[in-house]
Amino acid sequence: MLTVNKVIPQGHGLAAVLLKRATSVVLDWDTRQKSRFDAEDSTQRPLGVFLARGQVVRGGDVLVAEDGSLIKVIATPQPVLVVRACAEHGSAFDLLRAAYHLGNRHVPLELQPDRLQLEPDHVLADMLRQMHLIVTEELAPFEPESGAYAAQAAHGHAHGDHAHDHDHAHDHGHEHDHGHGHMHGPDCDHDH
Repeated sequence: MLTVNKVIPQGHGLAAVLLKRATSVVLDWDTRQKSRFDAEDSTQRPLGVFLARGQVVRGGDVLVAEDGSLIKVIATPQPVLVVRACAEHGSAFDLLRAAYHLGNRHVPLELQPDRLQLEPDHVLADMLRQMHLIVTEELAPFEPESGAYAAQAAHGHAHGDHAHDHDHAHDHGHEHDHGHGHMHGPDCDHDH
C-alpha cells in the first residue's frame, strides 16, 4: 500500500507536465472530509491516506505519496439537493436567507452565486420549499464551505497572529444596480 500524507491544494506550484502525468483518485465528500482513509488510484494502486486531523481534501487537490508520486483528486458526483431562487416569485435574497437558516443548523453547504447545494435531507428540502425556493435532487460534485476557522488554518494564520488595519473596505471597480424590485408570492411553482 502506498502511503499518502501530504496534500497540495489545487496543485498550486506544480508544473502542468507533472499534473498531466499524475494518476487520479475519485472520492466522494464523505471520504474527502476524513483525515484517514484507503482508496485506489487510476492505476489500481492501493493508497493509505494519513492527513492531519481535520484536513479536508477538495476536488482538484493533489495528493503526494511517500515515493513522490502525485495523485489528482476528482470529486465524484453524488446525490445533492440543489436550491435555487424562484425567478418568478422570489429573489436572490431568498438564497441568502436559506443559507442563514441552514448555517444555523450547521448543515454542510456549498455556496454558488446562483444556487446552494447540500446533502439530501427531506426535512430540509421541505423547509426550503416552504421558503418559496426551488429544490431539486441532482448528481454533482459536492464541495461544501470549510468555515471561517478552517479557512484561517489553511492560510496558516489567525487574526491574532498579525496586526490589521480594521478598515476592510475595498473598491472592486464595478457598480451594482440596486434599483430593482421583487414580488414575493406563495404560489411559486416549485416543480420546474
